[in-house]
Amino acid sequence: MIISGNTVFIPGATSGIGLALALALRARGNTVIVGGRRVELLERIAEEHPGIDTVRIDTADPASIAAAAEQVLTTHPDLNVLITMAGIMRFEDWHQPESFLSTAEAVITTNLLGTVRLVAAFVEHLRTRPDATIMTVTSGLAFVPLKVTPSYNASKAAIHMLTESLRLQLADTTVKVVELVPPAVRTALVPGQETSEFAVPLDEYVGEVVKLLEAQPDADEILVERVKFFRHSTARGEYAQVVAFLNEHDPLGK
Repeated sequence: MIISGNTVFIPGATSGIGLALALALRARGNTVIVGGRRVELLERIAEEHPGIDTVRIDTADPASIAAAAEQVLTTHPDLNVLITMAGIMRFEDWHQPESFLSTAEAVITTNLLGTVRLVAAFVEHLRTRPDATIMTVTSGLAFVPLKVTPSYNASKAAIHMLTESLRLQLADTTVKVVELVPPAVRTALVPGQETSEFAVPLDEYVGEVVKLLEAQPDADEILVERVKFFRHSTARGEYAQVVAFLNEHDPLGK
């Protein structure tokens, strides 16, 4: 992905990694459209960051995705980058099925089905652009599981394989398919993560991502140093040790 001169839509960018990346891409000379569910946050972003466009979208709702896609493509017909940032992470205790099933279903719906529906809504348009990118967002937990977030781990692993498959299918088009693989970052994704010493400071993470995009415009995966420990654990023959390390150190205090 070329770092500047794009028109970028980032659903799920009203806070955390999404908003920080939106602002960083805007600073690099891109037109950026931020999507999110909460109108008050969108209005605040538009007020505090003139030049960033906003659109309401609920990625758990197919009708909302369709309406947002129509709005974005009508107002920004030169859109050439989609970053599927929207996602949720929830704790689950599978000893008590009655307490986790609805939570698990919400995670899968938002993270996995949301990504599938977003790609489906935009891929036809992106194929008409001379240089386009779909960037999915997975996690180090797609490769090494955290025991308290089973459905989140599973959703991100599925998105990883979806991304690999889309890259193969779209290789004969102008659309690049890139996977952004964050480690734990100090955001409000789950309680405790904003202050976790295990997590990477938000500005540090996004700064490293931007440098990688600048240095590796043809990369298939965007891997900051802190996530390689998880991403490549199997290749190193250290999967079991990394799983044990992650869960013994209890990074989210669960």
